[in-house]
Amino acid sequence: VQYRVGGPDIQTVRELAQQFAGVISANPKLAAPTFDWNEPQRVLRVDVLQDKARQLGITSSDIASALNSTVGGATITQVRDATYLINVVARSRGAERGSIETLQNMQLPTSTGEAIPLAAVANFRYDLEQPTVWRRDRIPTITVRAGLVGDVLPATVVNELKPSVDAFTAKLPPGYSIATAGSVEESAKSQGPIAAVVPLMLFVMATILMVQLQSFQRLFLVVAVAPLGLIGVVAALVPSGAPLGFVAILGVLALIGILIRNSVILIVQIEDLVREGKDRWAAVIEATEHRMRPIALTAAAASLALIPIAREVFWGPMAYAMMGGIIAGTAITLLFLPALYVTWFRIKEPKAQEEPPVESGEPVQAQT
Repeated sequence: VQYRVGGPDIQTVRELAQQFAGVISANPKLAAPTFDWNEPQRVLRVDVLQDKARQLGITSSDIASALNSTVGGATITQVRDATYLINVVARSRGAERGSIETLQNMQLPTSTGEAIPLAAVANFRYDLEQPTVWRRDRIPTITVRAGLVGDVLPATVVNELKPSVDAFTAKLPPGYSIATAGSVEESAKSQGPIAAVVPLMLFVMATILMVQLQSFQRLFLVVAVAPLGLIGVVAALVPSGAPLGFVAILGVLALIGILIRNSVILIVQIEDLVREGKDRWAAVIEATEHRMRPIALTAAAASLALIPIAREVFWGPMAYAMMGGIIAGTAITLLFLPALYVTWFRIKEPKAQEEPPVESGEPVQAQT
């Protein structure tokens, strides 16, 4: 699980990130939070006294060059080793580079040719500085990371943390923000390309169904069953606690195809019986009874096949979504679709024909 804490001031961002780490660490499903920024390091700052330096003809560049030569070293000559030239760098000894007194007493030439100590034109002080500062959109940003404990999905933990994260975000100063990062953010981004091709997918699907059904009314009946499969998806995801993420959405798309296939099979069976001369009411009943066992067995086989991956962290949401949708969608197809067909086409149950009355009378005996 990852969150980004950003704002204009580096120190404030670090303090807010530490406070936010305490908020998310309260969740037992997360390990100890970490940061992508390192700990602050002690640095030596040199504050140039500009007025005195200008009077002596010394610039900030002269001071920076002198310090760089002393601490980092300066190239004084080169030696040739076979083909290559190797720089010879001269710098102060380690003890001298780490001594603030040595740096303060370092001699600087002035414009008059005299030499003065560096302490005469600069003040030295120790300070803490952030060695690494990551920025996002040019704003200092710390990424707070926490590992997962147990077989849980990042999206599940993010949903559990949402109330506390929203409460913490509401108290942030102006200009500071907290955003979800990591796999949860990437999953949300990956849903965009899927949504972009959904219209094309629906158009191709409707075209193929229209070729098979050859009727807008029958097309509507088939498509009307597919959204009702979401009842089973919700009924399966809520008790299991699985999120409706990227993988679950893929399962829902596959589920729509399964439900539409079953609906097409049932509608085509009804129409075939009607063309054979059967009454529409009898055709609906016979087609439903005839297709009930194959559709139910197919749904049971598909649901049982998903059980092995239902406990997987990554594939679990897709398995739960498809199992719940297939079970509920199959029942809806076998019960709701015939009723919708009868209602849409206004099919009436034929009245039972009355049997003709049987005449009663005494048997005639033959005379001998």
